[in-house]
Amino acid sequence: MVTLGQYLIVSGLLFTIGFAGVLLRRNIIIIFMSLELMLNAANLSLVAFSRFRLGVDGMPNYNAQVFVFFIITVAAAEVAVGLAIIVALYRARQTTHVEDINSLKF
Repeated sequence: MVTLGQYLIVSGLLFTIGFAGVLLRRNIIIIFMSLELMLNAANLSLVAFSRFRLGVDGMPNYNAQVFVFFIITVAAAEVAVGLAIIVALYRARQTTHVEDINSLKF
C-alpha cells in the first residue's frame, strides 16, 4: 500500500520539476506547462491528504477533493486565456522567448 509520505514525495518532485522549469526555461509555452505541473503537484497533495485523513465516522473527508475540482476548473480557464495571450504575442513578435518580449506594447 502506498503511504501518505510517498504521495508527498512524488508531489514534491513534481513541484520541484515545475519550479525549475519556470526558473530555467526561456520559452513561454514551456514556462506555462511548468506552471500547470506545479498546480497538479498541489492537487496531488490535496487528494493524498483527503484520502488519508479519516473523519469521525471512519470515512475519508472529501472536502479537499472538491477543492481540487475547482482548481482544475480554474486551471482550464487559465489555459484558455493563457494560450490566447501566447498566440497573440507570437503573432505580434514572431517569437515565444521571454528575452525578446521586453515591453507590453504591440
